[in-house]
Amino acid sequence: MRKENSTNAVNEQFLFGICELNSAVSIISGRWKSQIIYSISEGNNRFHLLKKELPNISEQVLGRQLKELETHRLIVKKEIPGTVPAGIEYLLTNKGKEVVPILKSLCEWGKTYAEGKEISVCDFI
Repeated sequence: MRKENSTNAVNEQFLFGICELNSAVSIISGRWKSQIIYSISEGNNRFHLLKKELPNISEQVLGRQLKELETHRLIVKKEIPGTVPAGIEYLLTNKGKEVVPILKSLCEWGKTYAEGKEISVCDFI
């Protein structure tokens, strides 16, 4: 947990204040969050299904990432009625659904440029 008056916290607040992109990237950043969002959008909406889809993630990290996504209101946790013990599913909120095409676009961008390909100055014009 970071101290509120630490240099990192102050710099983060400054960056969030000058550009909404910084806030948006912060919400979806993290090693697993984008994959979790995408997996839920594809129907892997229970903890064990997400764990199966992402076998290298620890249960502790998966739980933490789900909680953070819930805190940012990208997903909601819903109890499945009639299950013993109580079954839980994770559903994308409208905010979460809106980020899926953005993640897909970033994925396509990554396929083009993040694999060591050179970016030409003309690409920016």
